[in-house]
Amino acid sequence: MSDHYPVRPYAPPRLPVEEGLRRVRALFTSLDDRRSVRAFSAEKVPAECIEWAVRCANTAPSGAHLQPWRFVAVGDPAVRHRIRAAAEVEEKINYEGGRLTPEWRAALAPLGTDADKSYLDIAPWIVVCFAEKSVVRGDRLQKAYYVNESVGIACGLFIQALHTMGLATLTHTPNPMAFLTEILERPAHERPYILFPVGYPARGATVPDIVRKPLDAALTFFPPRAAQDPVPAGPKPGPPPPPPRPRPTPIAPV
Repeated sequence: MSDHYPVRPYAPPRLPVEEGLRRVRALFTSLDDRRSVRAFSAEKVPAECIEWAVRCANTAPSGAHLQPWRFVAVGDPAVRHRIRAAAEVEEKINYEGGRLTPEWRAALAPLGTDADKSYLDIAPWIVVCFAEKSVVRGDRLQKAYYVNESVGIACGLFIQALHTMGLATLTHTPNPMAFLTEILERPAHERPYILFPVGYPARGATVPDIVRKPLDAALTFFPPRAAQDPVPAGPKPGPPPPPPRPRPTPIAPV
């Protein structure tokens, strides 16, 4: 008997190149508007929004398809406050007790972050993603592989799904994070990975006016693109040329 998964046909629609590019440009425009937010509205967010975001996260590829993640959603204000209080204890040690190196603090300085995590009391949801070192298979635990890579991709899709719904979040990683295991009563084979406050941005919220790295600092073609590209990109469409300027009417000599 084969241990392989059953197979099914896979034939996604084959898009014309220009249509594919149109769609990915629209996606980029949406994602480029996304920002990490620290000023949240207390407006309620339906639990269904969290469910759909996790459904999207579940589409992530993972090592051996073991999907080594567990999202824990917390809407109860008392539990959220316990998380905030514990997070601030650790963050005060980080920022004020010398746990952060001078280089690390210098890197964070332009963002204006500090030990105050009051937004954890305001955002209507806290969603904590736990990475599973082992996954439950029937009555036993099976070791998971490529856990960090798999969980990181799932969290990225979770963030994209929230942004698609008009919601905001922040990737908060208080260090150490063991208090989340205790407060949320998680088993020993799970470890906290990222804490996400989730909600709508507060009215008048502001974010740092950051600039993302240009494409040539993020992408290298090897060999150079011109030697590999099967479809020349061609000139990018630009604005139409201006109409020709009328010529002045010649004046007859007197």
